[in-house]
Amino acid sequence: MGEAATVVKNKQVLFKSHPIGAPKETDFQFCEDSTISLEVPEGSNGVLLKNLYLSCDPYMRFLMAPGSGIEEELSNYAVSSPIKGYGVSKVVDSKHPNFQNGDLVWGTTGWEEYSLITKPDDLTTIEHKDIPLSYYTGILGMPGLTAYAGFYEICKPKVGDKVYVSAAAGSIGQLVGQFAKSAGCYVVGSAGSKEKVDLLKNKLGFDDAFNYNEQEIDAALKRFVNIYSTNYLNKVIIIGSVKNLFSVVHVVFSYVISEPS
Repeated sequence: MGEAATVVKNKQVLFKSHPIGAPKETDFQFCEDSTISLEVPEGSNGVLLKNLYLSCDPYMRFLMAPGSGIEEELSNYAVSSPIKGYGVSKVVDSKHPNFQNGDLVWGTTGWEEYSLITKPDDLTTIEHKDIPLSYYTGILGMPGLTAYAGFYEICKPKVGDKVYVSAAAGSIGQLVGQFAKSAGCYVVGSAGSKEKVDLLKNKLGFDDAFNYNEQEIDAALKRFVNIYSTNYLNKVIIIGSVKNLFSVVHVVFSYVISEPS
């Protein structure tokens, strides 16, 4: 018989209850009693990951509601199970031909020390290791790809375009703003507090910014805006997105991308 696999403690953040309103600490539970084998089970095509960095993103709030989720690998959280999201990890053991022990990867993983990923095809191997690995939870990961594809591939900006970025102080909004400035656009952003507005105007280089809790979105959208980028779908956006923009408008959502209207 072969040598028994090593079993270790596996600290986890568990989903305890569906939040009402903003998530609270009591909606989660920190578990120190779980254990995990450091070998992928025989017959599996999966990988075992040691999680190094985890990303906390706005879309995770949607996964806390009952339902089927955004896509297969991001199904809604199950009560008493670890929450999941994007992260950077190291492959500890692999039964998948595309991944080797020691590989660094980014993609969907659990909020726990170790995660067994049974369908790892959506994981991306990190080739460039001479930069901080945490960048793969931001500009080189999901937020960066979302911002880049939405802005450059869908919006196709031109020098002189006027761009409005909703939720501009978030990870995706900040990047859209930077891409827009580098493309020679005039950039207006909105955020939910004075501190965030100051960040946009005084540190991130937005040409203008406003607090959406203090100014009507409808009025803001009557500015000369050619491109409207948002990563948070809510009543404010539904009211303002198409109604008040000019003839050729691109409306970009993180998970819903419209054609020009």
